[in-house]
Amino acid sequence: MNPILFDDLPIRTNLLPLTFTRPVAAIRIGILTIAEKWEQVLGQPVSFATTGFLSKKYKKTTSSDNLWINGALCPDENIVAAIKDLKPNSLLLKDSVILAGRNSKAEPPEAILGNTTEYAQNIVLIDQPWKIFQQNGNQIRSDFKRITATRQSSPITDPHTRVYKPENIFLEEGVILHAAILNADNGPIYLGKKAHVQEGAMVRGPFALGEESVINMGGKMRADTTIGPFCKIGGEVSNSVLFGNSNKAHDGFLGNSVLGEWCNLGADTNTSNLKNTYQNVKVWSYAQNDFIDIGSPNCGLIMGDHSKSGINTMFNTGTVAGVSCNIFGAGLVPKHIPSFSWGGADGFDEYPLKKALATAERVLARKNLKLSEADHHILSFLFNEHTR
Repeated sequence: MNPILFDDLPIRTNLLPLTFTRPVAAIRIGILTIAEKWEQVLGQPVSFATTGFLSKKYKKTTSSDNLWINGALCPDENIVAAIKDLKPNSLLLKDSVILAGRNSKAEPPEAILGNTTEYAQNIVLIDQPWKIFQQNGNQIRSDFKRITATRQSSPITDPHTRVYKPENIFLEEGVILHAAILNADNGPIYLGKKAHVQEGAMVRGPFALGEESVINMGGKMRADTTIGPFCKIGGEVSNSVLFGNSNKAHDGFLGNSVLGEWCNLGADTNTSNLKNTYQNVKVWSYAQNDFIDIGSPNCGLIMGDHSKSGINTMFNTGTVAGVSCNIFGAGLVPKHIPSFSWGGADGFDEYPLKKALATAERVLARKNLKLSEADHHILSFLFNEHTR
């Protein structure tokens, strides 16, 4: 069978601004992206069925036996078995949501006319941005179990690093530790290839640090946090997810938050993740074009790719910032910041596409990378479609 991870349109819309620049399955939760989880459990590569302007970067491969899997669905042993058991021209549903389908045509699963099965067990479906941090601790645990099974951790050789429950700690090759505290009493700690934990950093599991990412001196990493690959992190971070190539290198608090790629939070940027009234948080919904109650009192910042904040920026509880925003100035910024915005509490101007692209090119050049033609197309499309 040929696995294709498809975007369920309502879910994709719910997950904006994170899905402005990626398919749903490219979201990172736990240690891996959803796509990487499926590649691991299926033992083969996957492709993506996503919206048109993303399809140049995220390609779809079809065959005579296609296995369509909802890109928001996180795998577990039971759902994987049920999907593998699908017969040709059949669907697996949960509360009217298509979880998976199998057919012989290059048509999406909605076009399948055949047997349908209602899946009776619980699932983890990432259909809202806040579910990324809410489910992150459990996903770290499951990813950790799969990634480390039958493997040996690299040793901790630094005599000044203090470790609690070492059997719950896994180091990939090349990890550097200096006088850190790793507490895995309540959940696993995973340190990716060539990751660096600097002096005085404190880490509580469940926690994941991606390849070549750095925790700066004195960083305080609370539980249920994932720092994706090629990030720099510092200050205090709690129950948050950075997809990759993003930085929060300085002091300041980040809690119950999700940051895309190529984001940067300036020194002493802080997020509120709990209202003084302890009421449920309302968050901007692109699907509803309004603020909606998320059913929880905890939510910090949801930030799309290529967005930045200046020093001392203050984000209100449940703030949503789009793609390529430049946010700065005194006072609490608005709770919804549209893509390609330039400004802060005193108001926003449009961030011209030419300047946004130039900034993105400079940011990537710092890592000896170039903005690809596909990424240039994505940002240009978003500017033309979402700032008009």
